[in-house]
Amino acid sequence: MNAARAADWLALAATPGFALMALLSAQGGGSVAMLCGAASPFGGMTAMYLLMSVVHAGPWLRRAAQASRSPSPIAARACSDSEETTG
Repeated sequence: MNAARAADWLALAATPGFALMALLSAQGGGSVAMLCGAASPFGGMTAMYLLMSVVHAGPWLRRAAQASRSPSPIAARACSDSEETTG
């Protein structure tokens, strides 16, 4: 695997990784959160991880935009099959 492909996969891994850390920090709480008096599960580290998920969502959004512009291979094959039967 070349460096560019590895960088692409790493960019795609950032958003779900931060989302998972946000979920774990919201559920875990921990003794530090109790000492600091965190009343909301969406404060502190949870909010930071959620923000980092949003910041790193760019590669996912680009991939979704590319997928919506290009037809799926199954749809492309169905269209070519229907053209052969009608033409």
